[in-house]
Amino acid sequence: MAQTVNIKNTGLRGVTVADTKVSFIDGEKGVLIYRGYRIEDLAQRSSFLEVAYLLLNGTLPTKQTMKEFEQQSVAARQVPDYVLESFRKWPRESNPMDVLQAAVPLLAMDDPDLSGETRDANFRMATKVIARIPIVVAAWHRIRQGLDVLPPKESLSHAANFLWQLHGEEPREEMANDLDTCLVLHADHTFNASTFACREVVSTRAHLYAGVAAGVGALSGSLHGGANARVMKMLLELESEKDIAGWVKKTLDGGGRIMGLGHAIYKTMDPRARFLREMGARMGKKLGVEKWHELSIQIEQAALEEFTRRGKPEIQPNVDFYSAPVYHMMGIPRDLMTPLFAISRVAGWCSHVIEEKFGDAQEKPALYRPKAEYVGQYCGLMGCTYELPDNRK
Repeated sequence: MAQTVNIKNTGLRGVTVADTKVSFIDGEKGVLIYRGYRIEDLAQRSSFLEVAYLLLNGTLPTKQTMKEFEQQSVAARQVPDYVLESFRKWPRESNPMDVLQAAVPLLAMDDPDLSGETRDANFRMATKVIARIPIVVAAWHRIRQGLDVLPPKESLSHAANFLWQLHGEEPREEMANDLDTCLVLHADHTFNASTFACREVVSTRAHLYAGVAAGVGALSGSLHGGANARVMKMLLELESEKDIAGWVKKTLDGGGRIMGLGHAIYKTMDPRARFLREMGARMGKKLGVEKWHELSIQIEQAALEEFTRRGKPEIQPNVDFYSAPVYHMMGIPRDLMTPLFAISRVAGWCSHVIEEKFGDAQEKPALYRPKAEYVGQYCGLMGCTYELPDNRK
């Protein structure tokens, strides 16, 4: 008989609810691992699609399997016409995350693998949804601007094709490679809110698209996604600020937060932020807009000094703090920064969905079913009597 553990009102923080082989975090040491590989090594040596294959399968692909996976991904870039036609009828001021969440079930309707509850069918569905999410995001951005949706280019990489379909011009190779690295860095992060939402939904035997739609919904919340957009908003507001240290102190004294600093798990600098800090410095120098990196460094240094003075040295930059200026320099609008997060994290979501459905036997029921403790009134029970008002007409 399963043992009941009375843990409540904690948001399940620190509570182990399942086993996983997909990723691992050591928050004390600042370590992030995908399937046994450190994020630093993958960011330097692997492409996003290689990492997606790794997350989905548990092993890095051979040259031949990678070639086949890339071909499958490129073939899946064609989004059904009815999806784009429906976009043209939607309010153009719609939030891109709402559009993305609505689009995922539309993609499901066209998938012949939807009823196939096998690992192979789910792998094929995952390949398609990973390929199509960036197409959907770029298409919506074009449509809301009154522009034509651009066809995908088979010759372009996953990241380069997204930038092409978004902006209407092929990106420089260096920028496409930088975006690809960003996608690697964001691809998975264990049982975060959106990933847990995916796994909880498919534990009911719902299909992969239902799980991904739940993940998008969870990511749309301000406590999970959107932090990088708020970081960029902060940077734009501070563009002309002369006293950054004074602004930091005033903000903290007033009970405010410095966006992009601090993390629920990491007690040291987020390992992903190190890559993005260096990328932002290099990109800013290349494009002649070094001000964003310089401003970010000023805020980081002033905040760390203030946190140390207040006895909180563990508050360090997270992935959002340095991804914001990087995406801004790539021409990514602020309200597309969270959808861009989803473009990457969908690889992790799908990997967790497949693990939830077909992974090794786990010491948990097939269906997530936590218990809540009722703390309301008990009228009608235990001898308590009451009268219902007669409001019938």
